[in-house]
Amino acid sequence: MMRTASQKLAIIRLVEDSELSVRRTLDEIKVSRTSFYRWYSAYEKSGLDGLENQCRSSQRYWNRIPDSVRKLVVKVALDRPDMTPRELAWHITDTRDYFVSKSSVYRILKAHDLITSPQFTVMSASDKFQHPTSRVHQLWQTDFTYFRVVGWGWYFLSYNPG
Repeated sequence: MMRTASQKLAIIRLVEDSELSVRRTLDEIKVSRTSFYRWYSAYEKSGLDGLENQCRSSQRYWNRIPDSVRKLVVKVALDRPDMTPRELAWHITDTRDYFVSKSSVYRILKAHDLITSPQFTVMSASDKFQHPTSRVHQLWQTDFTYFRVVGWGWYFLSYNPG
C-alpha cells in the first residue's frame, strides 16, 4: 500500500512516542520493519522530502536489451521477413556477435507489431458422426501422450476408455 509522506511521518512519530518496542508497535499498526527503517533513514537524510514516493519507472535493469540492439532486431526482421524469431535470434548471434534469445526477439517483434498471428481453420462440430456405428466396438478412441522421466528417458502412455 502506497502511503503519502505525511502518513509516513505520522507513523514515524507514533513509533517514536510509543511506550512499546519498535517491533511491537509496528506489528500493532501492521507496517513492516523494513519499510519503517527505510522511511526513517530517508527522513533523517532529507527530512519530509525524503518521504515522498519515488518514481519507480526510472529504474534501470541490469539485463535490459540496449535500444541499439532492439533497433537491430527490427531492421534484420524487416530485411528477412521469411525468418522466424528463432531463426532471427540465431542469425543475429552468428553474424552480429551479440547473443539475443528467441523469446527476446519475439517480444521485440511483437512490440513493433511484426508478429503475424497463425492462421486457424475454424471447424465446427457436427451433431452426429458421418458414418454412424451400428454395432458395439465399431468405434474406438485412444489417446496417446508421452512424458520424460529425468534420468530414465521418454515414456509413452496410451489410454483407451473402451
